[in-house]
Amino acid sequence: MRGNNGLTSYILRRALNPLASNQSSSSSNGLSSVIHQNQQHYNLQKLSFYSNTSKASSSGSKWWLPHLGQHTGKAVSVGIAGAVSFSISASSLISSEQDLLAKEPPKPEFLTKEVVLYQYEACPFCNKVKAFLDYYDIPYKVVEVNPLSKKEIKWSEYKKVPILTVDGEHLVDSSDIINKMSAKIHPKQSVDSDSDGETEEKKWRGWVDNHLVHVLSPNIYRNSSEALESFDYITSNGNFSYTEKITVKYAGAVAMYFVSKKLKKKYNITDERAALYEAAETWVDALDGREFLGGPKPNLADLAVFGVLRPIRYLRSGKDMVEHTRISDWYSRMEGVVGDSCRIKA
Repeated sequence: MRGNNGLTSYILRRALNPLASNQSSSSSNGLSSVIHQNQQHYNLQKLSFYSNTSKASSSGSKWWLPHLGQHTGKAVSVGIAGAVSFSISASSLISSEQDLLAKEPPKPEFLTKEVVLYQYEACPFCNKVKAFLDYYDIPYKVVEVNPLSKKEIKWSEYKKVPILTVDGEHLVDSSDIINKMSAKIHPKQSVDSDSDGETEEKKWRGWVDNHLVHVLSPNIYRNSSEALESFDYITSNGNFSYTEKITVKYAGAVAMYFVSKKLKKKYNITDERAALYEAAETWVDALDGREFLGGPKPNLADLAVFGVLRPIRYLRSGKDMVEHTRISDWYSRMEGVVGDSCRIKA
């Protein structure tokens, strides 16, 4: 359950963010009402939203300070220590919050005619790629691959998913796909940069591929009921015939149940849920109080963690993870900034 301070901070952010509502004026009025009702209790220390976001800034600058005492529209006065007061322009804060939390669509020069993702719906590596595409507002078509026959990718020498085709170019391996797509969107940036922020990003992207994903399968396919739950989710999203759905659901569930047992042994996992909870807590500790690992906006590591966790979020394993760890606040923020899927309906 989200803590009171975290919940209050998050509600203020969403109230301030015009993307959370079709009417920015409603957000402004809601903020004024909240502050007015609690006016006598507010002081600078309790404005955790501003201080936390300041701390999260990768530049270390307090982006909100220029707004204090500067206002052109209707402002609210907040008492500090019973004597000093200052004014905060609600419209300025809304603008700043929009800049911080807005999605990052591709630049005009990065225009693709067709992007197609060959995937398994519950595959964590495929979902890493989808999180990236969704965040950057890149429309894509999806081809659900039959995990037993793989007939949809018989044309490819590479027999794993994800496979992403971009205007006829075939990209494979989730991390390599994201690196190449990121280079297209941000040609002046390098994923191999040695700056502190990008070194940290690279470290945690490696953690996702080498640790987090290996914890997921033993949890998703922990027992027969959870394995069937997962494959029911998979077949409901694929373009399968009735016979294929039944075959994939039951044969796949049985196969993955035994695969998960081998993975437990291979990675020395004795308690699946404990390993999942530990991984979630490790990630929250890495945030170190920041909104995202990337600071005020997600970086590729944030998108990778969110992507691999997204397919389990509303399965039994994901619900347990959210209930028993501190990851809920970060996950909710990621849901907000990544937004709706950019998948094009076939």
